[in-house]
Amino acid sequence: MLYDPELSYKLDLHNLHYNLCIVLSFQMPGPHLLLVVVAVCLIKTASGFANGKVSPACGDMTPQHGHDSSSKPAPYNITLDKPTFSPGDHITVTLRVVPTSGSISFKGFLIEARDAGNPDGPAVGSFSLLNPSESQLLHCGHTQGSAVSHTSKSKKTEIQAVWEAPKNPPSGVQFMATVVQKYKVYWVQIPGPVVSLNGATRVPPPNPTPTTTTTAVVTTTLSALTRPFSSEGCGRSKSCLRDPVGCDPGRDPLCFFLSFTPEARTVLFELSGPAHGYLSFALSLDKWMGNDDVYLCVRDGDSVDINAAYVSGRAHPQLASENVLSDTAWQLADGVIQCRFRRDILLPRQIESRFSLDQSYFLFIAHGRAEDGVIYRHDRQPLISTHQTVITGLPENLAGSRSPLLIKFHGVFMLVAWMTTVTTGVIIARYFKHDWPETRLFGRRLWFQVHRALMTLTVLLTCVGFSLPFIYRGGWSRHAGSHPYLGCTVMALSFIQNQLCCILRSFHRRYIFNWMHLGTGTIARVLAVVAIFLGIQQQALLLPGPWSTGVLAGCVVWGVLVDLLLEFHSKVVIVSRFKKIVLAVFLVGNVGFLSVLLNTIRNV
Repeated sequence: MLYDPELSYKLDLHNLHYNLCIVLSFQMPGPHLLLVVVAVCLIKTASGFANGKVSPACGDMTPQHGHDSSSKPAPYNITLDKPTFSPGDHITVTLRVVPTSGSISFKGFLIEARDAGNPDGPAVGSFSLLNPSESQLLHCGHTQGSAVSHTSKSKKTEIQAVWEAPKNPPSGVQFMATVVQKYKVYWVQIPGPVVSLNGATRVPPPNPTPTTTTTAVVTTTLSALTRPFSSEGCGRSKSCLRDPVGCDPGRDPLCFFLSFTPEARTVLFELSGPAHGYLSFALSLDKWMGNDDVYLCVRDGDSVDINAAYVSGRAHPQLASENVLSDTAWQLADGVIQCRFRRDILLPRQIESRFSLDQSYFLFIAHGRAEDGVIYRHDRQPLISTHQTVITGLPENLAGSRSPLLIKFHGVFMLVAWMTTVTTGVIIARYFKHDWPETRLFGRRLWFQVHRALMTLTVLLTCVGFSLPFIYRGGWSRHAGSHPYLGCTVMALSFIQNQLCCILRSFHRRYIFNWMHLGTGTIARVLAVVAIFLGIQQQALLLPGPWSTGVLAGCVVWGVLVDLLLEFHSKVVIVSRFKKIVLAVFLVGNVGFLSVLLNTIRNV
């Protein structure tokens, strides 16, 4: 397989495309104020580009890009520095842009030498490099270094390499090159000169043959949409999956819309949504991406390619080898991709990896960027229907979510624990200790019982919330950035804090316990807040921004302001009633902020 030198599939290692710098103030007992400044800086996305290691393509020299080789004359040629050779001789091979073609650079290439009498045979001879920064040797056949390919996607106008003739060469050798200008534009086996072995009968070059190969692309006739998309008929004559719920693609440019209408032997699909590169939907037997029947609407310049594909495991979609779509049409307007097509309900058995449409499936809608027809990893968590539906069944309005239920509960538990219960518990212990000196509950002072209950609840909520992503993922998430590391640290500090209370609370040097208790708790609170800010930017629980980030910041600032107000008044004589009013006002505001965030999570 000759992979795209620009990008065959880009994977986001971290989906953290924003800068977060937050200052949290936590009050020490006494006159001192501890200012904790936490800066969470941009983590840049790491991208995977093709590296030119295309040994699987040595045989036919054909890139598996899902498109045909260009039928236009190749704007590149191969030149040699000598017409004949002897065993062990060196010949300089140059691949360059044809001067009359203008400045048409290329990004990928594969150069081989073949027996002129058997051009479909294995590569002969070996190469050495003259441009090691832009070219590399490949192992084709039984000879190391028998081919040369690119090392990066950088634009090139000329590449040179030195070919060494084998000890037992054929009587004639022809040089060939496959050149990739961009993902969908390439030429396969561009013929170069034939060099003859000294003393042997000159071998004429073989008759040129078409190099166009059959590839896994669905060939369709595209046309403009003859009627606009609309949500009219959803639930009555067609089934619809929409985000936001109830949106109309004819009126709302931010509406993600999928509808399907069963007909006699076919199903009419309509897909619409804002996307810079591609829009797709999939039929799946479960709520995990992988082993799914996929349909892609990929923007390529000013047009849209509509293809059927199949995803095996977590790999890149493989385009269908058979044309299974008909009556395809598309439209591009104001950043919105719309496409419409039909597919037979039942397909012949020889067409692999296509699901029958008379069965029940979960529906996925995903979108992302594309470049030269190549799709990148989706920008957001896909919209997934809440239940399976029969494609040819009765029309219905389908509900969907971009966030799994377990991840939603994870966010809820962590918000309640670290935005409400822990903050309230700290305020009770810090400012109400002396207001209830003799009031007791179950034999212990009231303030201590309330503080301990709130902190115990915090640890329990953290433990449950911490376990949910691991249950959902079945292991560690590789694409969550620093969020899970911070979460593990907070979980560890919560246990340490609990053990400190059990072990050192009766320690005779009380000030050591006080400082350790304060320090561990403060660090845990700071890291928890940072983890939550990162968490609401994760694909699995991406809250709408920037207002949701503002609400979360408001919740944090609200707690800090109350803390500062109570600290200031603790320096003067203050009646207990005032502090109770402040506590009540804090709880009302905190619950208000929290309710907005929890409702947002519910609707994601």
